[in-house]
Amino acid sequence: MWSFRAWRRRRILARFPVDAELWRQVLGSLPILDGLSAEETGRLLERCVLFLHAKRLTALPGVELDGFARLRLAAQAELPLLNLPEFDWYRGFHELVLYPDDFLSPQKHRDATGVVHEWDAERSGEAWHQGPVILAWPGIAASGEWDGYNLAIHELAHKLDMLNGEANGLPPLHADMRVQDWAAALQAAYDDLDARLEADPDAETPIDPYAAEDPAEFFAVTSEYFFSAPDLLVEAYPAVYDQLATFYRQDPLARLRRLQVEDPQYRAAAEPATKG
Repeated sequence: MWSFRAWRRRRILARFPVDAELWRQVLGSLPILDGLSAEETGRLLERCVLFLHAKRLTALPGVELDGFARLRLAAQAELPLLNLPEFDWYRGFHELVLYPDDFLSPQKHRDATGVVHEWDAERSGEAWHQGPVILAWPGIAASGEWDGYNLAIHELAHKLDMLNGEANGLPPLHADMRVQDWAAALQAAYDDLDARLEADPDAETPIDPYAAEDPAEFFAVTSEYFFSAPDLLVEAYPAVYDQLATFYRQDPLARLRRLQVEDPQYRAAAEPATKG
């Protein structure tokens, strides 16, 4: 049966081919893509082309946005969607604004007594409800390692969260998922992290303490860890890892562990140092 959607997809992919060498360079610059199969990297490339066709990347003065940089950003943006069913997961916004450095963002909060507090906070990224995603380019350039940090994944996790309205840590779950299971896993971990910081604001926490800001940030931070430090996330909060694996339909930890067995560089990095 003929499908306009499928026809349009094929037409976009045919009109905007990507040089094979450029794609190899992008893959080589993003360790978090290591271990993906040829079929998966091929599907990721197609999603990147569609992403760049659908979203406008607005580079402010000081940001050099060439073909490599555009494709590298798209690959990080599309990694979380790689195994999700066809659905306009990034709907509701059309633009990513790229700043040359961290930026000041006006903040407002009404406290329990009704007093409104306003201040400017330094940010490396923001996702506005029914608005653009704003990213500081140094954060994008620093993303892509297995180190628990990925600015694009973090901010776009907020966009997934906002599919249900204001960000609250609950994206639209699949039919085989239960809200009760999601809430129990994430709330327990959030409460644990919050309690550690209440007891000691300078405590060494198992994941970035920024996750304790609110449930929306907890989902965004744990999504970062899921894709870029799955070993740390599963050690700290295994139930959260399981819920994210079910939601994203991926298992980055299995991929990382396979690399640590099969890839000599990963194996060497994983081996404990021996005394000389």
